[in-house]
Amino acid sequence: MRFRWAIPSALGVLVVATLACVPACGGSGLVKYYEYDEDIYLSIDGSATVYLNASVPALVNLRGMDLDTRPTANLDRAKVRRLFSTGASRVTRVSRWRRFGRQFVQVRLAVDDITKLGSAAPFAWATYQVERRDGLVVYRQQLGAAAGTQVGDVGWKGGELIAVRLHLPSRIRYHNAGAGNLKRGNILVWEQPLTDRQAGKPLEIEARIEETSILYSTLMLFAASGLLALLVLAAVIWWVVRRGRRA
Repeated sequence: MRFRWAIPSALGVLVVATLACVPACGGSGLVKYYEYDEDIYLSIDGSATVYLNASVPALVNLRGMDLDTRPTANLDRAKVRRLFSTGASRVTRVSRWRRFGRQFVQVRLAVDDITKLGSAAPFAWATYQVERRDGLVVYRQQLGAAAGTQVGDVGWKGGELIAVRLHLPSRIRYHNAGAGNLKRGNILVWEQPLTDRQAGKPLEIEARIEETSILYSTLMLFAASGLLALLVLAAVIWWVVRRGRRA
């Protein structure tokens, strides 16, 4: 009987400890939560799909947007769409959710030229650069000063984070995101405390990748494999026919 009760007890302690750890770590334990983040899917030609995820208070505080920060406010998605629709970006989707007593929004953007994104008001605190050098595509991004619009007490505890996640299309040759940062696939993450972002501490991002995309290389590999298979099949058929004629 003791053995039967020991396992559930151990599991219970583990579950309780895990649940207690998540809020205590402010999202830095098993799951990381960001108050503001840019999720950039970059293409070799400089176009990109950008997912901006942020709390409404962060958009007001960091970007100076005219939005209602009250947690019970009815978020005007049409207004959010207008704010992010610019000459450099097209909004393809707007969604929202709640977390930690605050409203969050995700805006999906189609960007034809990432280097022009800094000309759009929502991203005007940043510069985006793409250049080709020594056979590599070099991507640079720098976040400058925040708007600093006051939002009052919105529940921030001081440990909130902002981030830029970069999804790259080819093999990474260099990055300044830190040792061991490369995530599954070709994903790099740069993080910064929200307090540093509010103070305007620069966040500098750089990654260098090969000019040939992984998708293109994969397609070429499949094509070569298919051609080789056809050649082998043709050789087998020729051998069978030739042997039949001899017989």
